[in-house]
Amino acid sequence: MRWTTLVLALCTVSAAFASDLQTDLRLRRGRLMEQLGPRTLLVVRSAPERTYSLDIEYEYRQDSNFYYLTGIDQPESILVLMPGNRQRKEILFVLPKDPVREHWTGRRLGLKEATAQSGIETVYSTAQFTRFLETILSGRPYAAAPGLADDGEYRTFLTAVTNGEARLATVAGERPTIDGPVSPAMEFVNKLRDRFPGFTATDATRQIHDLRQVKSAYERSLLERSAEISAEAHLAGMRVAKSGAHEYEVKAAIEQVYRARGALGWGYPSITGSGPNATILHYSKAGRQMDSGDLMLVDAAANFDYYTVDITRTYPVNGKFSPLQKDIYSIVLRAQDEMIKATKAGVWTRDVHRAGVDVIKEGLLKLGLISDKSGDQYKMWYTHGSVHYIGIDVHDVGDYEKPLAPGHAFTMEPGIYVREEVLDSLPKTVENAALIEKIKPAVQKYNGIGVRIEDSFVLTESGLKRLSAKVPRTIEEIEASLAQR
Repeated sequence: MRWTTLVLALCTVSAAFASDLQTDLRLRRGRLMEQLGPRTLLVVRSAPERTYSLDIEYEYRQDSNFYYLTGIDQPESILVLMPGNRQRKEILFVLPKDPVREHWTGRRLGLKEATAQSGIETVYSTAQFTRFLETILSGRPYAAAPGLADDGEYRTFLTAVTNGEARLATVAGERPTIDGPVSPAMEFVNKLRDRFPGFTATDATRQIHDLRQVKSAYERSLLERSAEISAEAHLAGMRVAKSGAHEYEVKAAIEQVYRARGALGWGYPSITGSGPNATILHYSKAGRQMDSGDLMLVDAAANFDYYTVDITRTYPVNGKFSPLQKDIYSIVLRAQDEMIKATKAGVWTRDVHRAGVDVIKEGLLKLGLISDKSGDQYKMWYTHGSVHYIGIDVHDVGDYEKPLAPGHAFTMEPGIYVREEVLDSLPKTVENAALIEKIKPAVQKYNGIGVRIEDSFVLTESGLKRLSAKVPRTIEEIEASLAQR
C-alpha cells in the first residue's frame, strides 16, 4: 500500500511538472513571436547527433535554444514560428514513428506525443518540411494534405513575400567573421536566398537569448531542484574525500547522487582536484591519491531537466584547515561575502566582481603575495571572472552590458590559486625581477594552495536568494560537516 501511494504521488508530481512545462513553453514562444512581428517566419533546428568514434555516438544533448522553445529532447526536429498566421502560429516537424529504428535506438516522440510534450498543436513529419518551406517562400499557402482548401491561414506572411517585406529568421549562433566558417544556419539561409527573392534574412539569436536570461517561476523551480540534488551530491563527495582515497572516488560519489535523485546527469564535467590539482581551473583527470594535508576543490552540479546550477567548495581532506589554508580560504570567503552584499537589482555584474577583487587585493597584500594593490598584480593568483549566468547552460547566455534584474540567475565564484611557476612566466623586466624577489618567500609558503568558493543565486523581486545554501561554506560549517564522516 505504501509503495502504491508513493507511485501515485510521483505520478502526480510528474504530471504537474509536465503541465507547468507546457504552460511555460507557450509563454516563451508567445513572447518571442511578439518581438518577431507578423511578417516573420522563424526556423529553429534541433542539434545533430554527434559521433564519438566509429559507430558509437555521444549521448544526445539538445540545442539549448531549441529546447528552450519546445521542450523536445530528440534530433531531426524543426520548429517554425509564424506570428502572422491566423491560428497555426506554431508548427513542429518531427520524425514519424518507426518501430524498426526504435528497436535499435529507443522510443521517440510521434506526432501526438510531440504535442503532449511541447504544447504545439500543429505537428507534421520532418519529411514535409522542405515542401512546406518551398511552398510558403514561393508565396503559396501550404496544405498538409492534397485537396485542402486555402483558408487564409498564411495570408499575412504570403502577402509580405509578394511585397518583398517578409523576413526569414534563424538562430545563427556564433557571430560570423570574414575568414571563419559559415554556420549551418547561414548556409541554409544563403541557399534559400539564392532561390526565393521575397524575404530578408535576420538572426533571432539575441532575442531568444534575452528571453532566456530572465528566468520564469518554473525555470527557477528547476534551478532550485538542481541545487538540492547538487548539494546532496557535494555532501556525498565530502564523506569519501579522505587520505588515501582517489579523486575519482569523490567524483563517483557525487555523480551517483545525480542519477539516484532523478537528474539527467552532470550539468558540466565534474572537477575534483586535490593538493596541487586544486590550482588547475578545469582539472579533469581525477586520478591523484589524496594526502592528509591536501585541500580538495570540487566544482560540480547536476543537470535537472536541462537546467543546472554551478557550485564549488574547497575543504581539507583531513577535516581541519591548516593555518596557511585558512589564510587563503578566509580571503576568498570575505570576497564572496562582499560580493553578496553588493548585489541587488540595478547593479552591474562588473561591480559585483570588483567588490570581490578589492577584498582579494587587500588579502594578498597582507600575505605578501603581491607588493602593490593598485594595479593588476592580483591577477597572478586570481585568474578568472567571478560572475556568470546559469540556466539551460552552466555558462548561460546573458547580456553583461545590462544591470542585474529580477529573474536573473548567476554565480559568484572568487578564487585564489598559488602556483610558483607563475613567477617563471612573468616578462623578464627589472620591475618584475624586483617583484619576484619581494614576494617569492610568500609564494613558496603558500605554493600549491588553491581555493574557490562558488554559489548559485537568483535575483527575485524581493531580493537575492542563494540556491546552494545547503552546502557548507564557512570554515566552521565545513569542519563540522567533515567531523561527522
